[in-house]
Amino acid sequence: MEHEAISTDEARGMAVDDLYRALSSRRDGLSGSEAGDRIRKYGYNEIPEKEESAVLKFLRYFWGPIPWMIEAALIISAVIGRWEDFAIILALLLINAVVGFWQERQAGNAIAMLKKRLALEARVLRDGKWQKISARDLVPGDIVRVRNGDVIPADIKLVEGDFLSADESALTGESMPVEKHVSDTAYSGSTVKQGEMTALVVATGEKTFFGKTARLAGEAATASHFQKAVVRIGDYLIVLAVALVTVVFIVSLIRQESLLETLQFALVLIVAAIPAAMPAVLSITMAVGATALARKEAIVSRLVAIEEMAGVDVLCTDKTGTITENRLTLAEVVPFEGFGKDDVILAAILASREEDRDPIDVAIIESKEAQGLNDRLHTYTVTGFKPFDAVIKRTEATVQEGDGREFSVAKGAPQVILALAGGGEDLREAVDRLSGTFAKKGYRMLGVARSDAPNTWTYAGVLGLHDPPRDDSAATIKTAADMGLDVKMVTGDHTAIAREVAREVNLRTEIATADAFVKESDPKAAEIVEEAAGFAEVFPEHKYRIVSLLQSRGHIVGMTGDGVNDAPALKKADVGIAVAGATDAAKSAAAIVLTKPGLSVIIDAIKESRMIFQRMSHYVTYRIAETIRLLFFITLSILLFGFFPITALMIVLLALLNDIPIMTIAWDNVLYSRSPERWKMREILTLATIIGFVGVVSSFILLAIAQGPLNLPLDTIRSLIFLKLAVAGHLTVFVARTRGPFWSVRPAPVLLGAVIVTQTVATLITVYGIFIAPIGWPLAIFVWIYALVWALVITDPIKVYAYRLIDRGSIPFVR
Repeated sequence: MEHEAISTDEARGMAVDDLYRALSSRRDGLSGSEAGDRIRKYGYNEIPEKEESAVLKFLRYFWGPIPWMIEAALIISAVIGRWEDFAIILALLLINAVVGFWQERQAGNAIAMLKKRLALEARVLRDGKWQKISARDLVPGDIVRVRNGDVIPADIKLVEGDFLSADESALTGESMPVEKHVSDTAYSGSTVKQGEMTALVVATGEKTFFGKTARLAGEAATASHFQKAVVRIGDYLIVLAVALVTVVFIVSLIRQESLLETLQFALVLIVAAIPAAMPAVLSITMAVGATALARKEAIVSRLVAIEEMAGVDVLCTDKTGTITENRLTLAEVVPFEGFGKDDVILAAILASREEDRDPIDVAIIESKEAQGLNDRLHTYTVTGFKPFDAVIKRTEATVQEGDGREFSVAKGAPQVILALAGGGEDLREAVDRLSGTFAKKGYRMLGVARSDAPNTWTYAGVLGLHDPPRDDSAATIKTAADMGLDVKMVTGDHTAIAREVAREVNLRTEIATADAFVKESDPKAAEIVEEAAGFAEVFPEHKYRIVSLLQSRGHIVGMTGDGVNDAPALKKADVGIAVAGATDAAKSAAAIVLTKPGLSVIIDAIKESRMIFQRMSHYVTYRIAETIRLLFFITLSILLFGFFPITALMIVLLALLNDIPIMTIAWDNVLYSRSPERWKMREILTLATIIGFVGVVSSFILLAIAQGPLNLPLDTIRSLIFLKLAVAGHLTVFVARTRGPFWSVRPAPVLLGAVIVTQTVATLITVYGIFIAPIGWPLAIFVWIYALVWALVITDPIKVYAYRLIDRGSIPFVR
């Protein structure tokens, strides 16, 4: 039966039954084939991103300060008739564009793959049964179930249930959650804060309220500390290059050298000196790292979070499901007066819902105590159910017996059930005593109550649930400590439970409660939070303050969470981590989403992030050293000796040979740091300057040898210097990529292979005189030996010694 699309505005004014008819839907849902037909008619439930054409993306690589300088050099080469220079500079321009375009495409594909893994899911009634599907596959007329923590996947009409509380602030700007009831409309993109209801999908994709008011834009480009530092380095190198080249240009004009040739030389020198490949190296390294993290079951939703993750020094982690197995078992049942153990278990089962697969409900329903009650359970029918939410902290069910009599059951936090049921001082003392006893055993206590008359509840008894620590938690926490991480456990459970779990996994047992810092001034509260080993009896809203206080003490904080109320703390943290099984709201707020439970996956992600940081740090050290080496050698040669040591064509060839293979540093082998990473700008500048100026000295000594003992002609000298700069440039990579001797970490085959290929090309160009004067094999071998000795026998030990001085604090500038 055909139907036409209905707008959300039209659906708002229609009765539920009329809407079912208008959408040709049924209360038992659509069939799979019907849904397929509607996808073909209306499209997927998504708002297509505006894609820039591949041609325009490619052409962008010919627009900007760096391409302009290359293009200016290209034009000048044509004007003065240097056609060999023209061809090579044109190749540089095209290769830069092709490689940049390809790298951006690769990074984009990696991010798209990760976003696909983070796609929202929906619980939908299809073919007469509830199933989970991608929210993208929803169609008008589908029946869906939305509950606490879900991001509503489409515009829906609520058709069954008590109520929902929905946060629509992202859509309407309304800061307070809006209560929704049957026949109300809820909007795609809003978050369920409380409640659970069944709904009919009215509009999807661009037809939703959200789709009409906003197009899905790419994530706002938020520059991390690291990206900002890299940009500052790029600016510094550009300013340095322009300043030195300007001096060269002015001196050449004073000496009355050819204006056009000098201008061409100046332009290509700037092109070779500035870090043209830096943005591409940054993006591909981040994308490669994000893919590596995904293999470790950590999906990155914001690439800049990788750098933040490397610097995390305090990790606030959930207890349940992260340190513990989140595999609850029923360990003990204690009935109160007037009830037996079976009565307590029966009431708890009836106040649970199996289809939600809540860990507490599953532990009760699948317990051995519950198995013997199957026959009795068939005589009861649950006619109403209120799911758990963070406000009332209990579930509640209305039950009808076989003879038609009704009663209610509830289960929840022991003190919540005590407040519900009332009772004398004796009962209160009994609950407190049992709470302490259970907590010392590491058990989580749950209260159970029954009501046979309206608003009259009786405390039936308590259950003890046990969630054992994961097998790897203790070892992982020790690894974290060895990495300079302070792991703080955060839980809503009783303090005694937290202490017992902390003891079992070798965490410190100085556990603080929220009361210890909530009413204190910020400085005092920050001191308490910093000193505590963990926190118990905290609500999600306390997590936000914990993060804020730790950040005020200069810490970079990672915070885990899984619930809708954890979202503010996840956003506030430097790295918000949504753990396995987290709600859609938590996933949306987090920077990293885990798909595997446990603490070890978080530690693995931190290790991987530190390795990514190392690769970027090595690249930046190399790039600064290379710029200093090239700029100062050429500038001083011209100023002091009136001599151009290499030609403009050779500079372009060096840029080609250096920038392309260095991108493979994104896959290099590195060791993760044993302490949280920080952007040590002074240290990097110091090391790069030392390495760069050692290279300047080695180039001048080779120049002296070529002019003196070897007495070579000018063109041969220039070819000799070109080969030396090419070979020494990539040997600098092997010096810069380790803190210890160059052999302490084996380079990745892809990096080593790229260097070998490009340096073979450079050697063949120089030996056989392709574009430049030939020097023959004897001189080429001499240059190789000379460059290897300077890089590996002289520069590398100087670098190692410089690091020792820095580590001892012997270089005041670097402190």
